[in-house]
Amino acid sequence: MKKVLITGALNPIALERFQEEKDLDIDYQPDLPYVQVLKIIENYHCIISRSETKIDAALIEKGKKLSVIARAAVGIGNIDVNYATQKGVLVFNTPGKNTNSAAELTLMLMLAVIRKLTNAHKSMESNFWNRHEFTGTELQGKTIGLIGLGNVGHRVSRFLNAFDCEVLTYDPYVSKSYCEKHQAKPVEFDVLLTQSDIISLHVPKNQETINMIDTPEINKTKKGVIIINTARGGLVNEQALQEALKSEKIAGGGIDTWDIEPVIEHPLKNFDNIVMTPHIGASTVEAQIRIAKSVSENTIKALQGGIVSSPINLPEVHTIHGQKTQLYAELAGKLGSFSRQFIDKNLLPKHIKFLYHGDLHSEDWALIKLSYLKEFLSQTVDIGVTYVNVLQIAAEKYIEISEKEDKHFSNYESAIRISIKGENSQLSIGGTVFGSNIQRLSYINNFVFEIEPHGMILAIENVDLPGVIGFVGTLLAKNNINIQQFELSRNQKGGKAMALVVVDEAVNKEIIQQLLDHELIKKVKHIVI
Repeated sequence: MKKVLITGALNPIALERFQEEKDLDIDYQPDLPYVQVLKIIENYHCIISRSETKIDAALIEKGKKLSVIARAAVGIGNIDVNYATQKGVLVFNTPGKNTNSAAELTLMLMLAVIRKLTNAHKSMESNFWNRHEFTGTELQGKTIGLIGLGNVGHRVSRFLNAFDCEVLTYDPYVSKSYCEKHQAKPVEFDVLLTQSDIISLHVPKNQETINMIDTPEINKTKKGVIIINTARGGLVNEQALQEALKSEKIAGGGIDTWDIEPVIEHPLKNFDNIVMTPHIGASTVEAQIRIAKSVSENTIKALQGGIVSSPINLPEVHTIHGQKTQLYAELAGKLGSFSRQFIDKNLLPKHIKFLYHGDLHSEDWALIKLSYLKEFLSQTVDIGVTYVNVLQIAAEKYIEISEKEDKHFSNYESAIRISIKGENSQLSIGGTVFGSNIQRLSYINNFVFEIEPHGMILAIENVDLPGVIGFVGTLLAKNNINIQQFELSRNQKGGKAMALVVVDEAVNKEIIQQLLDHELIKKVKHIVI
């Protein structure tokens, strides 16, 4: 039974999904104080947090059973990812689920500021009527500078183009063609500062972006510029913003994310040209449902040893490119498990080589490699192997790893092949995915197959002479073991042959020994996947 602690509020749809899993024990305590979390975390295998829970090194160290940290949002500033990685704890988040909500909030803040909506509302509450006092400006025709053109930024750009705005963007991590696709003109940072009527931030918080808008940057902007921040607190220096509002260098702003949260008392409340919101970028019903579905499904996958869609600290993995990548990663894991059970128990390979063929994206190689190594080494070493620490473990075992594209080893549209070399032994194994979700083990040591890598499989090496198939079938039938699939492959007539026999029941050691006693059978391995 895996125990999951949830310390942030989630849409009920997440709890309903968790209840479907009989091997999960869910402890739902939203807004549980850090001190209380620290006291009980040692009992849990997973923690799901929102921004309110600080998951630092002390908490991770105390959580001896922790294998998964899930962030029910995009930002991971509350998580010590580096320490989690050192401890082999997987961290994942749920990006893209609140993209539209945050983008719409950005537009709302822009419009609220330029049309003076909050002040007009306050005047009506005070029974005051003066239409002329609240004359604002239009968004149409304005130059908007977007700092960051990622998930939220590019959607904001799309909305702004509908308002007939000129959209500039500064994002050194995207291509010119990407900017053009999203109707934003790429410019240098200083150009954006000097030419924009409104500046909106859409970047993560890191060492490069902290205080990205500070006094020197504000001094370069137009007089009367408007600043919008719905991304992360700390991107805009709040003290510098106050000074610029006092001097009227900045005409107004909309702030949803804050340097220190929650905000109890803030000097910006004294400025009637600032619209303040309490970090509500993701606070829509639709976004919360998407987040709940994503965090629950991926938590279940992670605790079952599966692949999550948005890993933060998997080595070399940044994005998972669709279902095909996941299917190949799953296949690689099955091949890793098969490999470890097939080769000699005491053999530790010196070199593992990965070959990729067909339309597999080069950025997908890392996940495929990690999946194979995780399953292979899980049955080799006596410590917990995860996607996070598997490369470190391989390095500690002095296993050399290489990978490359090879267009010639398979006739399939796409395929993978892994070669293992030890001091006195080697294995080459391969597989493919075709159709929508059909995984097949297709190759072992020059023998060709097309078999689903699942269930209980007898791998039998023999001399290619008459009588072996009959002997195997008769012996299994005699012991009431049903054969689901029997595939035989040979390299030449009278040479070596290999059979993969999928059975419905486990085959005990006595039966395996009887198989080995046959003079033509040289090797038998009972594989369970």
